Amino acid sequence: MLDIQFIRDNTDKVKKGLEKRLFPDVELVNKVLDLDEKKRKLIVEVEDLRAQRNKAAAEKDIETGKKIKDKLSSSEPELEKIEKELKGVLLNIPNVPLSDVPEGPEENKKILRKVGEPKRFDFTPKDHLELGTALGIIDVERASKISGTRFAYLKGGAALLELALINFAMEKLIKNGFTPVFPPMLIKKEITDQLGYWHGGGNANYYYVLDFIEEEGGKELQNPLYLVGTGEHSVVPMHSGEVLNERDLPKKYVAFSSCFRREAGSYGKDTKGILRVHQFDKVEMVVYSKPEDDKEIHEKMLSYSESLMKDLGLPYQVVVLAAGDIGFPTAKTIDIETWLPGQGKYRETHSISTTTDYQARRLNIKYKSTEGNKFVHILNGTAFAIGRTIIAILENYQQKDGSVEVPEVLRKWVGKDKITA
Repeated sequence: MLDIQFIRDNTDKVKKGLEKRLFPDVELVNKVLDLDEKKRKLIVEVEDLRAQRNKAAAEKDIETGKKIKDKLSSSEPELEKIEKELKGVLLNIPNVPLSDVPEGPEENKKILRKVGEPKRFDFTPKDHLELGTALGIIDVERASKISGTRFAYLKGGAALLELALINFAMEKLIKNGFTPVFPPMLIKKEITDQLGYWHGGGNANYYYVLDFIEEEGGKELQNPLYLVGTGEHSVVPMHSGEVLNERDLPKKYVAFSSCFRREAGSYGKDTKGILRVHQFDKVEMVVYSKPEDDKEIHEKMLSYSESLMKDLGLPYQVVVLAAGDIGFPTAKTIDIETWLPGQGKYRETHSISTTTDYQARRLNIKYKSTEGNKFVHILNGTAFAIGRTIIAILENYQQKDGSVEVPEVLRKWVGKDKITA
């Protein structure tokens, strides 16, 4: 969440930032300031009453002590109530976009560069589902029979491509100082609240609710857990409530995780094959950094993602998302959109974001510095969204005979140069 002192000192900046991202309730800023003022007045009042109480106790003035106690019995609960309300409002205000983020809706995104030229085929290119079905490596029909729509079996060459992509990303990022992690895929309700994505809406799209019933002393307890909606959901909060050592920053993790979404509202071509499915796999980067290193690390993370795509030989473009299209806790997001011949357009395959200290405040993640404990900055970025990368490989490397050439950098893991029926 935003620092209350930052809101006090930069009220107009915060309001303009929220307007920039099309936040519908900018007046929450005024509500925060009003509650903050009430809170500060009550703190002074309560502290003064406590001092008077201590003085009365020292002087053994029982009558005065009782009167002060009565006043405290109403002032202390009121302070607690105001503090709770203030925190609730703060949790519902999104992060402020950085100055170089385009304002307004999704279509205002800024294309930074295009890398590689879309391949020209001397035949009509097929989409990934047609290719994958003919090759016997993507099976949505049997998955539908077992799990319902928007699931798939990856078999043979597609399964080998997934394993190759995981190994390829891990190898490159470990060499760049990342620690590999296989995180849990279920998280507690309070963790989802602290991450901040829910407060922007869309929680029904991001998580399936699972209720685990535990027997304890003969009493049933319900502990709701949520399946992660993307790779960073269980990695970002890993150090919640901790104080990290400054010498350990930046602290870099690369995680493999399955992810789960309802994908409500998607339709048409997006629902065919494995582009938008309920279960998909990701290799995700998460970095905890000092505030002054945020910009440099964001650029480095983007460079790692671009390096992976260049090595695969896939054409892509890099775009800065508009403020109205970034996540609730996010201050800036840069996407990589990869060319998909089957759709004849670029589609998002990577997102690299900074949440500045917004999530760190909610999760209480700090680091020791010579100036005292400070909140870290938290960044996350896609190394590979596995399914979409497989789509891009199949469609860009397809051959006239229906086979698919394996990108050279993946051949040592796939074990072949070409995927055939």
